[in-house]
Amino acid sequence: MDAGVLRAAFARFPSGVTALSALVDGEPTGMAVSAFLSVSLAPPLIAVSVQRSSRTWPELRRSGGIGVSVLAAGHGGLSRQLSGAAAGRFTGVDWAGAASGAVRIEGAAAWFDCVLDQELPAGDHVIALLAVRHVEYRQDVPPLVFHGSAFRQLV
Repeated sequence: MDAGVLRAAFARFPSGVTALSALVDGEPTGMAVSAFLSVSLAPPLIAVSVQRSSRTWPELRRSGGIGVSVLAAGHGGLSRQLSGAAAGRFTGVDWAGAASGAVRIEGAAAWFDCVLDQELPAGDHVIALLAVRHVEYRQDVPPLVFHGSAFRQLV
């Protein structure tokens, strides 16, 4: 199967954009992830899909807490920054750390304080099931949407 055709077909499905982030050795570490899924209310679980080749995921998974910030409509530039070189991902980013080690991106539409429950192999990715320990959301903040390889606004 042609990977370019498959990628183009996947791009037809709009998705939200999240930031996975945690304090690692006292510093914020994280990455942008668009493969996010609510899994269960009881127990509260979410899933994210991460490339096996990620150098950031092994750092996040060893943290006591992983923050999942649902990026807001105005966070397109931040999403690109969090997808760039690891050294500059949090430069100029307004964030807050929780006692668990999870990091929240300020201004996010929603935020989940999670702990890794389990990982499932999935081709060139890993599906991480995260147990939600705390959640906050802002009803008045629209989420960032990624569709057709571009950021979009909900109307």
